[in-house]
Amino acid sequence: MDHRNRVVVVMVPFVAHGHLNQLIHLSNLVSAHNIPVHFICTATILHQARTRLHSLATNHINFHEFSTPPFRSPPPDPSIAFPSHLQSSFDSTLHLRHPVAELVLSLSKKAARVVVIHDTLMSYVVQDVVVIENVETYNFRPLSAFYYFWDFWEKLGRPFEVDEKVYKKLPSQDGIATPEFKAFVRLQFPHMNNVVGDLLDSSRVIEGEYIEYLEKEEISGKKKIWAIGPFNPVQNESDVTVLENRHRCLQWLDKQSANSVIYVSFGTTTTFRKDQIRELAIGLEKSEKRFIWVLRAADVGDVVRFEDRSVELPDGFEERVKGRGLVERGWAPQLEILGHFATGGFMSHCGWNSCMESISMGVPIATWPMHSDQPRNAVLITEVLGIGVVVKDWEHRDELVRDVVVKEAVEKLMGSKEGEEMRKSAAKLGDNIKKSMMEGGESRLEMDSFISYINR
Repeated sequence: MDHRNRVVVVMVPFVAHGHLNQLIHLSNLVSAHNIPVHFICTATILHQARTRLHSLATNHINFHEFSTPPFRSPPPDPSIAFPSHLQSSFDSTLHLRHPVAELVLSLSKKAARVVVIHDTLMSYVVQDVVVIENVETYNFRPLSAFYYFWDFWEKLGRPFEVDEKVYKKLPSQDGIATPEFKAFVRLQFPHMNNVVGDLLDSSRVIEGEYIEYLEKEEISGKKKIWAIGPFNPVQNESDVTVLENRHRCLQWLDKQSANSVIYVSFGTTTTFRKDQIRELAIGLEKSEKRFIWVLRAADVGDVVRFEDRSVELPDGFEERVKGRGLVERGWAPQLEILGHFATGGFMSHCGWNSCMESISMGVPIATWPMHSDQPRNAVLITEVLGIGVVVKDWEHRDELVRDVVVKEAVEKLMGSKEGEEMRKSAAKLGDNIKKSMMEGGESRLEMDSFISYINR
């Protein structure tokens, strides 16, 4: 076959794990259509991803590791919710501009069309490829349609009328990021509009109303929008017992009853203060509910010098909860844990990657947002979809969450009639998402539409 007749896809992810994870899943979906995928990343972050994600073991994705000048990350600062310690890692991605342009140029000489799908936070990096004749660029928008719509609608001066009941419940955007990160984002703005369209890790089943709002010309202009999520696999693979190499969290869950365990994890970038860890631990203990708690220090930017920095728990805690609670200090397979029959709730920071994984597995969420889009995602979960309880609201973001609040939220989600209703709603939503990914389903049709468009 003449390769000049072929389309190739180049993925340019942002280096934060949640963003990278989404585009690895999308790479698998695209390569399943027999389209070659080239995945670009810094060497250190790709090394980290390989140790975490089994989905990297695919023959159809070509990984390109580019080096960036060395830098040192400061240790995570528990007093700052935003992962400011990763800023030097974020800034290092700016050095990928020329290597990316050279790779895309070389691919363009051998292919009919090069489709560059880049995280919006890598718009600066791909700015040079738009002048290459047979190259098209697409924004990957890694946040919820709900977040993007309200953000655009506000900034564009409320260009059309909407029902403002939900708008009135939205938390402020104060304190969601550091000045340094906002400056990094501003660097991207001039280069975000040179695209054919936007790809969303979302589904009309979940956010149909907000996707339709985004499609209005007043918001998106002439750009095309494809909501082709969830990118993550939706089949409940963890129900198939694999005896070899099964993670200890899954082995522990195998012994629990259905919907009896709350999974507690706050993503890869967050480190709590010691007093907050203590309150959370006591709250989980007092709830008397079963739990898995992933308790690890936040990722650092220069992962090659990563050391296992243990997080301290109250004296005797693990002994007292033995058999009822499992503390995991290493990497945990979140998608498989959420997909396990024994998992009935998820206490989360509400990063969009975690939200999508939880929703697609039919698991309700106890919301504890930290920064960025998370406070507004929490409103989507609790107020719009009705599949979550509030642990911490954004207006009280600087306050310590006391053990009694943790206990009450866990009891409500895992042991009340209201929690049971949320679980039913979440399960129904999860079923609808699975159907949407099947032949003729809404997300599948959107994916087919995108694939046929780039293959045109």
